[in-house]
Amino acid sequence: MIHVKELVFSYNRDRAILRDINFYAPKGQCTAILGNNGAGKSTLIKCLNRILEPQQGIVYVNGKNTLQLKRNDVAKCLAYVAQHNVGGRFTVFDTILLGRKPYIKFEPTQMDIRIVESVIARMKLEDFALRYIDELSGGELQKVMLARALAQQPQVLLLDEPTSNLDLNNQYEVLRIIQDIARTEQISVILVIHDLNLALRYCDKFMLLKNNRIFCYGGIEVMTPKNISEIYEIPVTVQEVNGVKVVIPFPDNH
Repeated sequence: MIHVKELVFSYNRDRAILRDINFYAPKGQCTAILGNNGAGKSTLIKCLNRILEPQQGIVYVNGKNTLQLKRNDVAKCLAYVAQHNVGGRFTVFDTILLGRKPYIKFEPTQMDIRIVESVIARMKLEDFALRYIDELSGGELQKVMLARALAQQPQVLLLDEPTSNLDLNNQYEVLRIIQDIARTEQISVILVIHDLNLALRYCDKFMLLKNNRIFCYGGIEVMTPKNISEIYEIPVTVQEVNGVKVVIPFPDNH
């Protein structure tokens, strides 16, 4: 689990990007970070992983204050998949093996190799294992980067718009995998996502950001038309279709 207390971040003293961020994300669940462009969603993810150093606050992962840990130890607690990933002249296997870097002292052990092979099988990447990642499509590369993060065996998995480069089928497949990983591995998954309907289908907790703060945070009960309309400044309704809640916007009634 991850517990964040009084987190504050700004790029300069004149404008705070995040203020008074407090939340608890349990293990075994997916938490969606939602909000308009510029709300601070990606910044929050990067503060949790110490890509950005917050000016104030504490981030606990299973009781450990990650702001006091060495970088290598942070990488054993939290794994991060960025919104945009650049391909290189590495094979899929070697790229996923890089996820074991925090654990490797001199060279990969047989355990490291077995973990990578297990992740490749789980992500159904066997046919791609020896291909170079600069030859992959955007969707294939996204799966590889997710596999690399899983190879870290993190307690918290941080994802910045994991479906941004994926077609419709792959969006659902990747989020199904992420949801299954959270539950079976009992890790906490926190993802920035713009698609409210994907969030409603695959996430357990919902954090809505507005004006640099958490506007509301909780389970499905916070995803009301009133809250969503307040955040996105557009009238919406929330309906149930075949047992699945969906958000329907009404831009013409703005």
